[in-house]
Amino acid sequence: MKPEKEKIIDGEPYLLGDENLKKDRRKAKNLLHRLNVTEFRVTKNARLIISELIPNTGTNLYIEPPFFCDYGYNIFCGDNVFFNVNCVVLDENKVTIGSNVFIGPGVQLYTASHPLDTMTRRTHKISKPITIGNDCWIGGNAIILPGVTVGNGCVIGAGSVVTKNIPDNSMAVGNPAKVIKKLNKKQ
Repeated sequence: MKPEKEKIIDGEPYLLGDENLKKDRRKAKNLLHRLNVTEFRVTKNARLIISELIPNTGTNLYIEPPFFCDYGYNIFCGDNVFFNVNCVVLDENKVTIGSNVFIGPGVQLYTASHPLDTMTRRTHKISKPITIGNDCWIGGNAIILPGVTVGNGCVIGAGSVVTKNIPDNSMAVGNPAKVIKKLNKKQ
């Protein structure tokens, strides 16, 4: 029988109450408490906590507390990634963030979702990965929903809700977010 952790990554419904997942979430919550309450400032200790919480990163991951996530180990970052205050990453599934990415305050990345069938929803969740390309800027309070890919060189406007993939070098704004401008064109 397939472990619930594998079902998550494969996008299959998985049991909410799985003991291994509960244990992993508790570990993340303990680290987040230390980061968000005990440290709160970006200190040497805070950097150590971040590296334990989110081990799959390149160089120069910067997180301005408070920060929230489910597991941490499903977040994969390139080099020079910046999270401003109050970001939420529901990393039930893989969240891949490229290099040179700026994530504004209050941004929320949701891989987690729920089945539409009421009976299944009582006991199971579902998830889909999120990918953010290199050289992106995600404006404050933007929300990126499960299964979305934001291409390289994109800007997502503040307060936008991204429900569909955004192609490379695009500016997308609104709810739902729509591409309003192509960026980085050679003059």
